[in-house]
Amino acid sequence: MAREGLRTLVVAKKALTEEQYQDFESRYTQSKLSMHDRSLKVAAVVESLEREMELLCLTGVEDQLQADVRPTLEMLRNAGIKIWMLTGDKLETATCIAKSSHLVSRTQDIHIFRQVTSRGEAHLELNAFRRKHDCALVISGDSLEVCLKYYEHEFVELACQCPAVVCCRCSPTQKARIVTLLQQHTGRRTCAIGDGGNDVSMIQAADCGIGIEGKEGKQASLAADFSITQFRHIGRLLMVHGRNSYKRSAALGQFVMHRGLIISTMQAVFSSVFYFASVPLYQGFLMVGYATIYTMFPVFSLVLDQDVKPEMAMLYPELYKDLTKGRSLSFKTFLIWVLISIYQGGILMYGALVLFESEFVHVVAISFTALILTELLMVALTVRTWHWLMVVAEFLSLGCYVSSLAFLNEYFDVAFITTVTFLWKVSAITVVSCLPLYVLKYLRRKLSPPSYCKLAS
Repeated sequence: MAREGLRTLVVAKKALTEEQYQDFESRYTQSKLSMHDRSLKVAAVVESLEREMELLCLTGVEDQLQADVRPTLEMLRNAGIKIWMLTGDKLETATCIAKSSHLVSRTQDIHIFRQVTSRGEAHLELNAFRRKHDCALVISGDSLEVCLKYYEHEFVELACQCPAVVCCRCSPTQKARIVTLLQQHTGRRTCAIGDGGNDVSMIQAADCGIGIEGKEGKQASLAADFSITQFRHIGRLLMVHGRNSYKRSAALGQFVMHRGLIISTMQAVFSSVFYFASVPLYQGFLMVGYATIYTMFPVFSLVLDQDVKPEMAMLYPELYKDLTKGRSLSFKTFLIWVLISIYQGGILMYGALVLFESEFVHVVAISFTALILTELLMVALTVRTWHWLMVVAEFLSLGCYVSSLAFLNEYFDVAFITTVTFLWKVSAITVVSCLPLYVLKYLRRKLSPPSYCKLAS
């Protein structure tokens, strides 16, 4: 029963004679009147009586958990998330809950950090803990305070190596301090989950706060970034919504940067060819239209993209672990997008300068049309799973551009843009700017496919 995490009691009895009882009562009264080590002496007297007793029964009381708490914690562990339990309960209660929720497995060793009050005791206990491997740590708030006072860095370093940490008898201030320490010493993102008013300071100190609406009120949920009604919803919140949010934000941010850098590259090439004359390549509505109706819808439709289905993300939480490597948004991906922008901007501008006819207005028409088509094709290159709104956004932007050509007489020669010459020149420049990237993407997915591609196939 104790191994399963139940609060276990052993009920036993012992028959005493009159002489035995009188002897016990006199020793018990004497120990209670003692001025030194009273609690130890009382405990010793009681222990002398609790021998050779007759066992009557065993009782096991379970702390009723919400539905799917155990599988949710297992999912978070498989996703590479370290879990610490900070509670105000007593040590025995906290240990029972850690076992019953499978935060600590039945076969796992538990190191209960004994009560320390001085620097020397904390040093000895930390050394004893250092010699143990792969065991969960259970520590009280008072001992934690002493360790953080004298050996803050050493304690956090040792605790972070544990598969699970349980801090009991913690005050709200201590909970918030532990979260802050983890942020400072590990440099990782922290997520605090609580359901009561005493968890508010911890939730606000964390990078991400999740409040659970429960019997203790709504204080935690009102102070948190996200509010849920059941603990099991954390799995979907992180594995599906959190993962998609990170992936989509990374793609959107890099694409917005690419959209601005490619037109800047074209302006730089144009200026360098014409002896750095201060003449803008695209003027007036072309710049406004490029940043809004011509490219806005497809770029922002990237927020609908997803690499795997939600059911697959929940089934394989290891996909979430890939996010910790930071491959979706890093200096490497930033430099790759910078190189792509410079390559495409150079190709579009030099191609238009090489292929343009006698009039300069043809350079603007060819390069700008090729630029719009390149942006739309790059969105299609970035998308992993097509949504019908993405297709609508692509064709809507293209339709807006084509229909606006009839009204932009001051920028485009209408007679020229309706010729076959214009079409093949624009097509040639667009293919040269986009085709190599499509080939590289295809080869990369074949030779070194990401983990989500293996699951999708």
